[in-house]
Amino acid sequence: MNDKSILRMTQAGVVGALVFVATYFIKVPMILGYIHLGDGLILAGAALLGPIVWLPAAIGSSLADFMGGYSLFILPTFLIKGAVGYLAGRLLQKGHEAPRVLLSFIFCELVMVLGYFITEIFLYSFAGAVASIAGNLVQGLSGVVIGLILMPAMATLGRKPAFHS
Repeated sequence: MNDKSILRMTQAGVVGALVFVATYFIKVPMILGYIHLGDGLILAGAALLGPIVWLPAAIGSSLADFMGGYSLFILPTFLIKGAVGYLAGRLLQKGHEAPRVLLSFIFCELVMVLGYFITEIFLYSFAGAVASIAGNLVQGLSGVVIGLILMPAMATLGRKPAFHS
């Protein structure tokens, strides 16, 4: 194993841990679930890791569901947040221009809203799923804003340090 692959695994582990912490510990409860900062870290982590961010996104988010007692959502969260991370990583590979990043993040969060809408149809009902759209849209908006704020810092973590031993 070379230094670069060790660095990438370490970065992925840190992103996964940050996603978990931002999802589990920093949250605002709502009627169905909660709003958290984890989505923003997934989107920002895509600037650092690219599409491979799907794995730390999926693990960190579903671990937060497990620890929070949302066991019905562990598998859907794994799939949905993994998809959000993968899509964000793929879209950011095409460029980091501000309009592209904003539109990419919005698209990814709409995928999240759609994923939970479909999940909640099966778990609750169509009416219950419709009722959760507003909360998921607020969650998505917070993810876009946090992702845009944190993305420049995450992107610089992937660059070679100025002082290298």
